[in-house]
Formats: sequence, structure tokens, C-alpha cells
Amino acid sequence: MIALHRFLAILLADLRERTRTPRFWVVLAGMVLATWYCFPGADSSYAILSLAHGERGIYSSAWIGMVLAMAYSLMLSLGGFYLVRGTLVRDIDTRVWQLLVATPMTRGAFLLAKWASHMLVLGLIVVIGLVVGLVVQWLRAEDRHIDVIELVKPALLLSLPALAVTSMLAIWFDLLPWLRRTAGNIVFFFLWVTLLGVAGSQLENSNNRFVREGWVSDPDGMVMASREFHRVRVEQTGKPQGFGFSFGSPARVGRPLQFEWKSWTPPVPDIFGRALWVLLSMIGVLASSRLLDWSAARGSIAARQRTQTGLRLRWLDRLLDPLARGAFGRLAVAELKLSLRQRRLWWWLVLLVAFGLQAFASADVFRIGMLLAWLLPLDLLARSVLREQEHGTGALVFTAPDIVGRLLSTRFVVNFCLLLALSSPGTIRLFAQDPISGIAALVIAASIASWGLCLGALFGNARPFELVLVAAAYLSTQGMTIFEFGPGAPTTLLWHGIGLLPAWLALAWAWPRLARLK
Repeated sequence: MIALHRFLAILLADLRERTRTPRFWVVLAGMVLATWYCFPGADSSYAILSLAHGERGIYSSAWIGMVLAMAYSLMLSLGGFYLVRGTLVRDIDTRVWQLLVATPMTRGAFLLAKWASHMLVLGLIVVIGLVVGLVVQWLRAEDRHIDVIELVKPALLLSLPALAVTSMLAIWFDLLPWLRRTAGNIVFFFLWVTLLGVAGSQLENSNNRFVREGWVSDPDGMVMASREFHRVRVEQTGKPQGFGFSFGSPARVGRPLQFEWKSWTPPVPDIFGRALWVLLSMIGVLASSRLLDWSAARGSIAARQRTQTGLRLRWLDRLLDPLARGAFGRLAVAELKLSLRQRRLWWWLVLLVAFGLQAFASADVFRIGMLLAWLLPLDLLARSVLREQEHGTGALVFTAPDIVGRLLSTRFVVNFCLLLALSSPGTIRLFAQDPISGIAALVIAASIASWGLCLGALFGNARPFELVLVAAAYLSTQGMTIFEFGPGAPTTLLWHGIGLLPAWLALAWAWPRLARLK
């Protein structure tokens, strides 16, 4: 009972700490809004989840539970990672771990409590989403019979294992020192994309009978869901059916083809396969307990190393000191030195690659060079507004007169100039080819710098902005016109220019409040 009490105490303490942060409520509000749009009306031009021939289920409790379970498996397995990670890092940095290690609680039990607290936070979001789903079911009025068991069943079989894996990875990424900050956020995004791509390739492989007819599934449950859609529809129609499904596809012309999905009874082997992911996640958490002491020790070593990186860039003083004229110049030079002295050798080598791509590559590869240049200072763009919070220097810094406004404007100028310098070969090339494209590049740099400060101040954390920028850069490489030049430059210029106003309005509201908290 004493061990259980300690376990629950950690669980509740983490839950209170998470629910007091703005990012939890923003994620929750976003999931509620997304839940509503997951169920468009019959005359809508799109369908969130449709099967191989464009049909969708009638909005029964079972179908609503299935749609939400699949949506949450995808969205929360990505966004949930950025929401829950960081609790172990906080315990290590604040030396709470030194107190916990003196208690009778084992390291494995402590990490399982952390894993369970991750699951509790994500599960709370899922439960609220399911309640919203019931409201949508009643309002859409396609089938008003409420069946809570059928509503919850897909979430348990599809979402729960996905969230278990995400929670386990959050533990591992917090334990490994080189994955605790921005690098880990980038690595996890591409790991998530890779796992999603592997699941998609399995669905497209018509010769993989073990996947299509067996019990194996991916962590998000997409393979199992597709297998079950195929099986149930064959049983309902008595005809061969296509294999697969689509998210966010255009609706059929006229009223979409609908079918009944009032209950779902998955085979026992498939249930075992999903439970296996939860079990493997718990085993992964217990296995990480061997790294806990090493990870805590490495945390302090890494902090000491970060304070010594400025000794390697003495040339910065000779280069930047002539610019330190006046109060603004001195503050800007100090900020720029602090930013650049944290850079390691690999960063400068990647910068040379980005310069080469911007200056000499073809038009398609040129865009990669620009995106790489804008991603290089990713760990600075949102964290610069949090520097006093992370280092505990707010009580000293904010005693200076009018420092709140001056410091904010200085950090925007420094971040904007840094982005402009890193993308300077590409920007010059764009101005030479098309002045509108060059102006668009300048506005994009200003937009990135503004939204980095804005989201950092709003959330008190750099992870939301890092996820947004990395995802936007990835989607841009997949054909979306988020950072488009050439014929799409006027549209890019317009939207990024419009986005500057809400970014600065939100920043003007959030930054003084964040400064007072420090």
C-alpha cells in the first residue's frame, strides 16, 4: 500500500503540473475542435475517414469511436509526445531526483509512474474527445442510439497502444542527454513520419498476406483497422472489397455512400497483438531504468560543457565588437554572441552545405537549402524568449528600466538577422531572379522569428514552435506551398505578411506576463 501511495503521488503531481500549463489547454481545445470537424455533414465536400470506394459509416457510436480512435492514434502519437515529455528533465535539472532516489521507491517503479502519468494526461484528452463525439452523434442525428462500449472499444484497441509507445519514447528521449532538447524533437518527428510510412507501405503491399490476414499491426493500429474494414465489409456485402482507407479525402459527388457500422468485434489474435504493444512499452520503460543514474549525472556534465562553448569562438569578439554602439547595439551584440557561441562544429559544417545548396543547386534542391538555413537556429528561435526562465536570471535582468520592450525588440532583430544571414545566398539569388520572391524570403524570415518568440512566450516552452516549424518544412518538401517561391511567391508573401500581425499581438500580451513570472 505504501508503494502504491508513492506511485499515485507521482501520478497526481505530474497531472497537476501538466494541467496548469497553457499548452495542455491549447492541445485540449485543438482536439475538441478537430473532433467536431472529424464528422462533417452529409452534404459536406469532404470526409475525414472513408474506405477504399469512398464510403463511410453512418454516425453511430461504433463508427464515431472508430474515427476518433484512428485520428487520436495519429495526432496524439505525434503531438502528445511534445506535450508530455520533459518531466524527467525537470526532475534532473531541479535535483528532485536526488530526493526521490533516497526513498524506498525503485527506479523502475519511478519510471513506470512517469509513464503512467503520460498515459493519464493523453487518456484524459481522449476521454474528453469521446464525450464531444457523443454530442456530435446526437447533433448529426444519423443514428442517435448511444452505445458507450462500442464508442470506447476502438480507443482501447487502437489509441491506447499508440499512446503507450509514445509515452515510452518520451521517457527514453528524456533520459538520453543528446535527445532532451531540440535535436530530440526533430528526431522524433522524423521517426513518427517513418513509422507512418512503413505502415502505409505494408498496406500497399498486396502480397504481404501475413500483414493482411495475420494479427501483426503497427503501433498506431492503421494496419489492424484496414484489415478489419476489409473483413467487415466483405461480410456485410458478400463481395470482394478494396483494401485500405483514406483520411481527409474529397466526398463523393452528391450524398456519400454510407453503410452501417453499429458494432465491432475484432478477432482475439488482433486483440493480443494490440496488447503486445502495451506490454512492450512497459518493458521498454523498465529497461530504461538502468540509465537513470547515468542520465542524471550526464545532465550536470552537459550543463557545464554548455557554459564553456564560448571559449572556442574568440573571433566573434573581433567581428562583432565594432557593432556594439549604443544601448541597443551592445544588447544586440551580446545576444548574438550568446547565440553563436553555443554552436558546435557540425552546425558550421551544415551551414556550409546550406550555403552551397542556396548558391549553386537547381531550383528544386535550392528550396532544401533555404529550409535547412531556416531550421539551423531552431533551438534559438523560441528558446531566446525563455532564456531568463531557463537560467533563473529574470530577477536580475528585469530590474533594468524599460528592459521588457527593449529586450523583446532586440531578440526579434537578432533572430531575424540571424535567419537572414543564414539564408543570404538564397535571398540574393531570389532577388536577382524575381524581386517578389526575394521579398517573400524576407517576410518568411520575419514570420519565423515572430512566431518563434510568440509561441515560446505563449506556451512557456519551445517544443510547440519546434514541432510547427519542422512539420511545416517537411510538408513544404512534400509539395505544400507553405514556403513557396517562384509563381507562388505573391501568395506566400501575402499569408506570411498577414500572419505577422496576430503573432505580434499575441506576443505583446504574453511576453510581459512571462517576464513577471520570471
